[in-house]
Amino acid sequence: MFRRSKYGYSFRLRCVREVVEKGCSIYELAKKTGVMESNIRSWVRAFELKGKEGLRSGERSTYSEKFKVEVVLAVKRERLSLNDACSRFNVRNECTLTRWIQDYNRQGIEGVKSKPKGRPPNMKKPIKRKPRKKSAPLTREEELLRENEYLRAENELLKKLQALVQSKKK
Repeated sequence: MFRRSKYGYSFRLRCVREVVEKGCSIYELAKKTGVMESNIRSWVRAFELKGKEGLRSGERSTYSEKFKVEVVLAVKRERLSLNDACSRFNVRNECTLTRWIQDYNRQGIEGVKSKPKGRPPNMKKPIKRKPRKKSAPLTREEELLRENEYLRAENELLKKLQALVQSKKK
């Protein structure tokens, strides 16, 4: 499954060519196109590292825990910036790398292990409510049954209230 990107391949290639070939500054290009400077910078970096293929948006990546630990340790050991690490290890997003580093700092290797997605299997199932009746007018028998049910509930409530008052008096 391919992720949908905000800016198309041809637009990104055009922006990169303006910076690389025509010498346009990233700041000017960002102002002209309305794209954030950081996006243009990352496109240029990807183009310099991998050529045109670096600008294509690909499939969603899944990373092994060994790879995550390797990346985190390289960032710490070599004091790489997030941008450099993403480019070097082909990680799509800096936020992903930031999360790995935070998890590693908090929990060590256990923090970067893949976690199961979705609802936990032992989670309680939602309470099923009685289906609502139709908005059509009720028959006389249905009205009496509803009134009877209401009166029973009211009676039980009053009994519990009376028992509570009695227990407080004692």
